[in-house]
This record gives sequence, structure tokens and C-alpha cells, in this order.
Amino acid sequence: MTTPFAARRERLLSTIGPKTAAVFVATPTAIRNNDVEHDFRQDSDVFYLTGFDEPDTVLVLTPSASIKDPAADPKDKEPKLLTPKLTMFVRPKDPEREIWDGFRHGVEGAKTEFGADAAFTIDELGRRLPELLAGHDAVVYRWGNKAFDDRLFAAINLARRTAGRNGAAAPTRLVDPVEVLYEHRLRKSPEELEAMRRACAITAEGHKRAMALAAPGRHEFELEAVLLETFRKHGSERAAYGSIVGSGPNATVLHYRRNDRQMQDGDLVLIDAGCEYGYYASDVTRTFPASGRFTEVQRQVYELVLEAQLAAIAMVKPGVTQGDIHQKACEVLTHGLVRLGILEGNVDELVKAEAYKPFYMHKTGHWLGMDVHDVGAYFVPTADGKMVQRPLEPGMVITIEPGLYFGIGAEKAPERFRGIGVRIEDDILVTENGYENLTSAIPKTVEEVERACAG
Repeated sequence: MTTPFAARRERLLSTIGPKTAAVFVATPTAIRNNDVEHDFRQDSDVFYLTGFDEPDTVLVLTPSASIKDPAADPKDKEPKLLTPKLTMFVRPKDPEREIWDGFRHGVEGAKTEFGADAAFTIDELGRRLPELLAGHDAVVYRWGNKAFDDRLFAAINLARRTAGRNGAAAPTRLVDPVEVLYEHRLRKSPEELEAMRRACAITAEGHKRAMALAAPGRHEFELEAVLLETFRKHGSERAAYGSIVGSGPNATVLHYRRNDRQMQDGDLVLIDAGCEYGYYASDVTRTFPASGRFTEVQRQVYELVLEAQLAAIAMVKPGVTQGDIHQKACEVLTHGLVRLGILEGNVDELVKAEAYKPFYMHKTGHWLGMDVHDVGAYFVPTADGKMVQRPLEPGMVITIEPGLYFGIGAEKAPERFRGIGVRIEDDILVTENGYENLTSAIPKTVEEVERACAG
């Protein structure tokens, strides 16, 4: 039976063709302090292609490589050759280290459990990689990992020197995965969407519990704690990103992370948090009153952001671009800012001049998938070589997250609005005829939010 991982590898190999190899590297481990490491999370590409979640791993996909069978008799003058599509370099089995750090699959497990045609210990990479790359014209590789960049370039140089003597092909160019693999990751399969729906359902439960718990006198970290507990309790491996729990003026800080303020009566609380399930992320923001009910001015701002978000979501369908969606959100927000007396002038001219930017400074959405800001090109070339915004297609998942932020020092806003921050964010799947809101179960209207805050 073909696994989703094997099917993904076959699709990648068919895309890159017979003369291109591909190399993917596990996330490097990082020291947190002294001899304690940060929690390990596998590189998304490595997991997408194999489901393997151990560090010190390198994947090499080779449509046309031939290497010596490591199990062959070394005395054999004509050893058996392997033509592996997937070669994995992994940590060796080590009973002593496994006592300390846990089970390792090792070389045999890479083959029997994860579909490798050939597997070696990671210390053989330097010797084996040049022969795997020989015979290929190009290598798919995401450069930027300085330590591994040097190793790959050394292997390419060795392959080129050897090929020059033998009259064989050798890599002369690198291909960014955005051109091949990321096109595949951008469109989600039914299995991937099942994981994302589960992540969204767990996240919904966490947000509802946080709304019910919030009250003046509680601390932001108490809400963060109930979110994380809910995520883990329902099988999520981890939060998809560092949770933002900002109350009062902290709600106006886009990437606020301290989460240590004590909530006060009259505060709004902005929570931007989502879990990861099966290596797929959710990304949700809700804003609600700590005391359970919006003040009049808070309600005005909240309903304007909600109006912009609903208008933006309603636009989603194949053929529309994220730029179109952002433009719609900006238009609605600008109309509302004029209505509230925060901006003055002709709305169309204000939109064109981006007069909303002091209060709405980010885009309305991004790709969502294995990474919370997922891979995939936002612009694509036309037949005449021009770059245009990419039209949405079925199977793509995006966030839609307009907001308004009036910092306590926002001199361009009337004083009654200062200290108010509102963002509302949902995860939206593009379907054949429109969209599916994967996070619609989380309270969002004023009435729903106030009921949720009342528990």
C-alpha cells in the first residue's frame, strides 16, 4: 500500500525530472542553556516527504543515481548496484544514548518503517553524497543553513571533479524548492485537511475555555496556560507558534509575547494562538472583554473589524487573489474609520493613500499549512514574464485577519480609542465554489463573545 509520504516523493520526482536530485535537511538541534536543548520540531519538508521526526537526518532523492549496495561482499569485484529513489542518512542505533534520549529508528528502521531504498548513518554523508549527486544536472535545495550549505557545495564540487574525468553529468545549478515541492505543499490533500480540521477543532476548544476563564484580576499567563493545556489534552504535539495573550494596551502590540500582565476591569484581551496537530497548524485570533461585556467604544471598533473580516471572507473563491481580499478589508476599515471620526476625507482617496496604515499596518492573510506562515509563492509569472498576484485555487488554505490598533501614544486617534487593539482571524479553505471556514466554531459576533465570556 502506497503511503501519503511515498506518493509525495513520487510526485516530486516526476516534477523535477530524471536529471535533478533533491536534498532536504532536518532541523538542527539548538542549545537552550548549558547542556539543555530547545524542543525539537522536524523540518517541515523532511516530515512531509517521510514522516520521520528525528534530528541529524538528511534526505536525498535521486531519479538516476547508482550506488554500491552496502550489504554486498566487499571482496566482490562487481558489487551489486542500487538505484535508490530515496536515500536517508540518520543517527545510528545507540543503546546507551537511547537510555538518555529515547528510541532511534536507525538505518534499518529508515528502510523498513519510512520507505528508504538505501540508508546510511549520518557520518557517511560526506562520502556518499557526491556519488548520489553524480549524473544529475541540478539539485533542489533550500539554501540558508550555513553549516550544511558548505557540506553540500563541497559534495557538488567533488561530484563535478569526478564527473569531469568520467564524462558524466554533474550539478551546475541549484533549484529553490518554491519552484517544485512548495507548489505541492500549497494545495492540501484530503489527509492534510483532516489534520488541519482537527487542529482547528482543538484550537476552538482552547479559545472558548480562555474566554470563559478571563476576568479582571487574572493574569495573561493563566489564559496562555489553559490554551496549552487544552492543546496537549486533545493530542496536539505543540502550539503552532508562541501564543499571544495581550490585555489592555498589550493588545495593540502585534507580536506581544510576555503574557505577564494582570487584566483590569475594562480591558480588551487579544489572543492569537493555535495548535499544531500531525504537523499541521491552525492560526486564530479572537478579541474579547476581560469583564465580559464590551464598552460602547470597544464595541464600535470590534464591529468595524468584524465587518471588514466578514467582507473579506465573503470574497474567497478560486480566481480571487490575496491582494483582492486585502484591498476589500482596507476599504471597509477606511469607511469605518471615517464613520468613527478617526479619518477625514474622501474614502477612495484615503484608501489609495493608505491612510489606514497607522492603525492597520499588516496584511490581511497568509498561507497556512505545515508552517503557520506556510510555503508557496504569492506572485507567479505570466506568459510574458510579468509577475502577478497568485489566484486562489481549491485546496489552498489562508488566514483572514484584519485588525485595528490604537496604541496609548496614537496621537492621530481620538483619546477615547487609545489603548484599544482588535484583531479577528480565521482559517479559510478555498473550495471549488467558494470557501469553508475551518474555525467557524469559535465565538465571533459580539453576542457570541459575550456569552462565551460569561461561561
